[in-house]
Amino acid sequence: MKSEKRIPVYVLSGFLGSGKTTVLLSMLEYSKKKGWQPGVILNELGEANVENHLFENEKVFELLNGCICCTIQDDLKSTLDELVLEMEKQPLDILFIEGTGVANPLEIQEVLLSSPYIEQFELMSVITVLDASHYLEYQSIFSSSAEVRNLMKEQTVCGSLLLLNKTDLIPEGQLEKIKQKITKIVGKEKVMIESLYGKINPEHLFEKRIESILVGNGISEKEHHHHHHSTVQAIKLEDVPVIRKKTFEKWLKQLPVNILRGKGFIEMEGSKQIYSFQFASNKVAFAPIPSSLNRKPMIILIGMGLEEDQIHKHWKQLFV
Repeated sequence: MKSEKRIPVYVLSGFLGSGKTTVLLSMLEYSKKKGWQPGVILNELGEANVENHLFENEKVFELLNGCICCTIQDDLKSTLDELVLEMEKQPLDILFIEGTGVANPLEIQEVLLSSPYIEQFELMSVITVLDASHYLEYQSIFSSSAEVRNLMKEQTVCGSLLLLNKTDLIPEGQLEKIKQKITKIVGKEKVMIESLYGKINPEHLFEKRIESILVGNGISEKEHHHHHHSTVQAIKLEDVPVIRKKTFEKWLKQLPVNILRGKGFIEMEGSKQIYSFQFASNKVAFAPIPSSLNRKPMIILIGMGLEEDQIHKHWKQLFV
């Protein structure tokens, strides 16, 4: 890796809650085993990144309050410029870019393939992570919006490697139906690999696959420059009191269906411990946070066309 003149770049794409960060952490672990020095650019829709504790020992650049592909694309360029300067003091062997769950990876690719970045970085692959447990629901005209369907089409078509994640959460017969629908969108030549918890053979993840993106991606110029996620919002709830775990889980699962993702920190009753939580696919996972990180309880909810007043009212009802 160190012999390469340009820095190899891997872009992670995929809809909200598909498992991108899990895949990224796996790739970082593999990089460290290989003795490579990685860099990471993380993009978040909200004003805070509640997952930065997962990258505590990594060289991380955060782009907040938007998504790389539109509102802060200039910030991506500035970050890459900053990386180039810093690499004179501390060289990087590999770079990972994780877009938001509503980013079109084609826009990220355009930056990397433009001057002067194409002379400094080598785009190796766009890895699109798909949530198998919700794929059919997101594709249905009865349970999703045209906005979601168009966005997922962009992410799928633009991916050079498709990871069909969370396959353990669906019936066996349904998996083949999902694969057929994806193949109908992207064709038979696209590489599609099943994964559980984002875990697959690392060699598949690090293979160079950029050629498959550059040749006919099936998205028109009009679609390309029209952003399908104008109604995506991130709502932040602060001053979060101590709460019972079961009460909080029940509240999350009763949220409006247009809330697609939740994450943050809470203090559980009786524990005097801060936990991070991840909510997606109607499932929630908790992990203890070391007190040395000094995290304050907060909740970030991401979804389409959210009514902030309604969310705050729903939250306050817990403590009446």
